[in-house]
Amino acid sequence: MTCSDSESVGGNTVDIATNHTVRDFVKDNGGHTVITRVLIANNGIAAVKEIRSVRQWAYATFGDERAIEFVAMATPEDLKVNAEYIRMADQYVEVPSGTNNNNYANVELIVDVAERTGAHAVWAGWGHASENPLLPESLRASKSKVVFIGPPGSAMRSLGDKISSTIVAQHAEVPTMPWSGDGITDTRVNEAGHLEVPDDAYHAATTHNMDEGLKQALRIGFPVMIKASEGGGGKGIRMVSKETDFASAFYQCQAEVPGSPIFIMKLAGESRHLEVQVLADQYGNAISLFGRDCSVQRRHQKIIEEAPVTIAPPETFEQMEKAAVRLAQLVGYVSAGTVEYLYTPADDKFYFLELNPRLQVEHPTTEMVSGVNLPAAQLLVSMGIPLHRIREIRHLY
Repeated sequence: MTCSDSESVGGNTVDIATNHTVRDFVKDNGGHTVITRVLIANNGIAAVKEIRSVRQWAYATFGDERAIEFVAMATPEDLKVNAEYIRMADQYVEVPSGTNNNNYANVELIVDVAERTGAHAVWAGWGHASENPLLPESLRASKSKVVFIGPPGSAMRSLGDKISSTIVAQHAEVPTMPWSGDGITDTRVNEAGHLEVPDDAYHAATTHNMDEGLKQALRIGFPVMIKASEGGGGKGIRMVSKETDFASAFYQCQAEVPGSPIFIMKLAGESRHLEVQVLADQYGNAISLFGRDCSVQRRHQKIIEEAPVTIAPPETFEQMEKAAVRLAQLVGYVSAGTVEYLYTPADDKFYFLELNPRLQVEHPTTEMVSGVNLPAAQLLVSMGIPLHRIREIRHLY
């Protein structure tokens, strides 16, 4: 097993779980934890998609779409509009209103609700607390050993952070664009046997103030991108084409994502934004489920997703898939994740961009071309079932 027992096995093990069709299924397929009650730490379409996908799998597998129960978190605002995900859930718990720090991104609250409702696992989807390593770590430390349906906190720290992930990519000899961390490949192996980036290496790749950032930009050569490591969704990212515009753009990035480390990267002109869908189990196995082309964007927000990828030759995209799988295995990644690349068609080269340590909103595009129910696959992986025992994976391969 890649993850240590304390990391991967939940409180409701097959040995103590009550007799249930799901328990028999988990036991027959080599799993270790029975999950029949899931808390959704999200709202809106993310929660709706999770419930629909898992119920579709449950009906096909057990003839009972309610074999897995769902507990929803609901703010007064969601209750007021009678949100669909609340109506779909088996139970809901009202949580405070306001910004997501009060509800869907509040780790302490999520752990408390999971414990109070008897949830065996928590699914965070995308956004909110989905990329916060404190969530899987806090759930693991909870009295009930609630399972996080997603990667361990150590993998989030190694690959979920844009700076750390680029250093790990350089260590794995995956091509990267010129950036403020050029040539930094320092990593160390933690107690679980996974790669981590030492603090001094991370510090060396970060630009701590505007003057440092400008110095790096001049070394790399304009045009450059100023990026906040914790940014996303169009926030904390600025393109700068000349030196005189650098200062204002740098301060804007800092203001949009307060406290986030900042790094500088060369702008890739005439490039395409391609991504590889990765799925990994708890035993060191990782696979690629093809890829997506998300080049059509507005203000750094993806508008159109295409699958499969057609702009890159098959042999080139195969190298991108192999590199993505290699990265996932290096850091002990578990569950679904997406490795993003910049691809330049003119010279047929690709460069690592980042890894999203979660399910992405555009995952149905991959489901359509692969036939794999990704939320259901995440659930099965969290139960300790290896990839080769997941029916849709076997059919695909």
